[in-house]
Parts: sequence; C-alpha cells; structure tokens
Amino acid sequence: MLGLKKLRYFHCWKSERSQVLKKLILIVDDEKAARFGMKLALEKDGYEVMEAGDGIDAFVVIKTKSPSLVFLDINMPKINGIQVLEEINSMETPPMIVIVTAYGSERVAVDAMKKGAYDYISKPYEIDELRLIAKHAFEKLALEEENARLRSEIDRLGSRGEIVGESREMNQVFNKIEKVGPSDVTVLIQGESGSGKELVAKEIHKKSSRKNNPMIIMNCAALPETLIESELFGHEKGAFTGAVERRLGKFELANKGTIFLDEIGDMSPNTQAKVLRVIQEQSFERLGGTETLRVDVRLISATHKDLFKEIKKDNFREDLYYRLKVVEISLPPLRNRREDIIILAERFIQFFSEKHKKNVKSISNEAVKYFTRYSWPGNVRELQNVIESAVVMANAETLEISDFPEEIRNSNSNSSLDYNLPFRDAKKIVVEAFERDFVSRKLAENDGNISKTAEALGMHRQSLQHKIKELNMK
Repeated sequence: MLGLKKLRYFHCWKSERSQVLKKLILIVDDEKAARFGMKLALEKDGYEVMEAGDGIDAFVVIKTKSPSLVFLDINMPKINGIQVLEEINSMETPPMIVIVTAYGSERVAVDAMKKGAYDYISKPYEIDELRLIAKHAFEKLALEEENARLRSEIDRLGSRGEIVGESREMNQVFNKIEKVGPSDVTVLIQGESGSGKELVAKEIHKKSSRKNNPMIIMNCAALPETLIESELFGHEKGAFTGAVERRLGKFELANKGTIFLDEIGDMSPNTQAKVLRVIQEQSFERLGGTETLRVDVRLISATHKDLFKEIKKDNFREDLYYRLKVVEISLPPLRNRREDIIILAERFIQFFSEKHKKNVKSISNEAVKYFTRYSWPGNVRELQNVIESAVVMANAETLEISDFPEEIRNSNSNSSLDYNLPFRDAKKIVVEAFERDFVSRKLAENDGNISKTAEALGMHRQSLQHKIKELNMK
C-alpha cells in the first residue's frame, strides 16, 4: 500500500504529453534481461527506448519524458502491472499501454484490455510479433493525432461564424476578433462598403460575455439627422410632432448587450457629442424627457471613411474618435485577398443552390480566371449578389463565365489591376493570372492529363499538382 501512495503522489503531477508524436517507448519489467532483449529489438526499428524496473519508476519516466507507448509487464513486485495500468490511465493524457504477460495468462491480459490497455503480448514472444505490435500502435497514435488536429481545425473554422477566408489578412482579423471579443472595450471596424463589417461586429458580440443579451444594429447613414437622435436615445410622448407615444431608443434596447453603429462617420457633430457622453457616462435622456437613464452597453462602430481625414475637415470629433478606436480592426478589400475569392464563391454557390433549389455545384476554371482578375469594387457583397444571380439563372451544374455580368467577362489582368496596390501585391496578382492562364491552356491541350501536362511544362507531376492547388484550379 505504501507503494500505491507513492505512485499517487507522482500522479498528482500533470502529464505534459508533447503535441508532436514522439517515437519513444518505455519498457516496464523487473527482469533486466527481458528489458534488454525487448529494447534491442525495438531500437533496430528506429524507436528510442527507455526502461523502468517497477511501477513507481515507470510513472516518473512517463511524467518527465512523456513516452508514446509503454510495454508493461503484469508480474512485478511492489505494485503489479494492473495497478500501474489503472493509475496511468487516470492521467490527463496517458500513453498507449501494451500488457506483457506470461504464457497462459491471456485471461488476465483480456481484463487489462477492458481497463484500457491497447493490446497484449505473451512471453516468450516472437521478435516479429513485438515489432508488429509497436508498428500498429504508432500507426493508431498517428491517426488519433491527425484526427485531433482535424477536429481542432474544424473547431477553429467553425468559431469564425459566417466570416469566410483563409488569407493572411483575414487570419489577422480573426486573431483580433478572438482577442477582443471577451473584453468590453470599444471597437472601431474600418473597411470599404461590402467588405463584411457587420459580420465582424456580430462575431465580436458572440464571443463576449454579453452574447446572451441583445445586439442592436443601426446604420447611421440610413436616417436623416432629424430622426437619428430619436432612434438612438428614444423620445417621450409629445416630444415633437408625430411623437404620439413614448419610444425606447437603440441604446436603451441594447442595455446589458452590444450596440453596433454602422457608418458612424456619417453622424452629425451634434449627435456625436451625445454618443460621446453615453460612452463616458453610460447615461442619456430621451428626447423631450428629463429623467437620466443609465445603461450598460458595449459600443462597436464601423465606417468606410478615413475618420482621421474627417477630423481634419472638422467633420468628426477627435475626442470621440479616440474613444471609439480603443481597438481598431481593418477589413481588407476583396481585391487584396484574392485567395479568398474562390472560397467565398464556392460557399455562396452551395448556399444559394440550396436556397433556390437549384443543382449548381461548381464554377468553371475559365470563370475562376476572370474572378481572380476582377477588382470587385463592391467587395464580398458584390460577389454574393453576382453568385446568387448566376445560380438563379443557371441551366447547368457548373457556372461558366457567360453566366456572369459583362464587367467580369471583360476583365483582364491589366484593366482590373488596382494601381494603388503596393508593387509586391500587384506583381503577385499579375503573375498568378499568367500562371493560371498558362497552366489552364496546357491542361486543355493534354485533355486534363496531369502527367502529360507536367511533362509539357517541364515540371514534376507533384509540383504541378501543388501549383494547381495553390492557384485554386479544379
């Protein structure tokens, strides 16, 4: 019993299993000769092998060295193998266990497998049998590790909600959303019209402690100045002509939640002053009222304007600007993240095919070429509308370039190139367009045969497959 107490003392340490699968094996056996023979055989297959003479030593090695696989003898002094197995499997990330039994002890081995052992081997064993068990164990461990990685990737992508993108620029946006979401700071989202500012605001709210409370959205450019204050702060009955009853404003409705003010750069200076007060004091009065109302609201705002320039023109309050942008998130225009265009297009095809009960499944290689050349001035919103229209009107499973508007059909690498881009980004666009066109032509000449096309291009087959994937070609 003293041995078990000592073992549980070691068990209170946390196991720190490496995220990279280590080809490290631990042999636990009180017979030195048995350990030596097994170690010799396994080392010939490239495994790193460690030894332990009893269960307590084994647990120390597992804690400090984190082996991936353990060959554990059943019959040992102090603490038997079954007790060691139970203790190891109660760890947070236990290694895989193979039980080593004496001949005729298969029933004990089966009981051990019921308690979490992966497999068993009986003494005396064949060397080939030992090596095969180790090989299969590491194959299973590698598969489990890959499945865990894929689950993590699925969780990561799922955590992005409705926002789609795998580009470096969008990954930076996702990272900021993850960091800023749980806090309560004000966030200013900068980006062109149609780039997805509202989606970003929604994701921030979903990741906050306020997610179960309201998120109220208001577009400051959609209302005239005479109505915007009433919308934001509410009004009392009789506050102005037409105010026939009390009305709660957006700030009041958003209490305990989040308010998102889109296109805040279009807000009048007078209203800006009142919004500043709400941020500073979390209080306001309804129009026509005298009661001061206190609210607990998180403010997220967005604009397509350069607010710093607006400040210089005296169109925007500098003090409000710095209150709004405790954290700033800049959304890149679609033309600056061209690797996301086809990912978005495919997502929209799937969505609108289901919505409109169509059987559209893909977009042709030729259309891909034009899509990645086009500058998309309306950003993601324009792409979404273009895809929906094409899906509705389509007569085939694959969307061709003829299914899209004239401005996309007429695009080419020169006319759609944004000369405001940095040289490196502009060059990347032109080079990718050339590569896509050249590879597409060679594939067509060789009826899509990868091997023949690779030979014609002077490339290795694997290099061509990598290039096709890199260029988002089907």
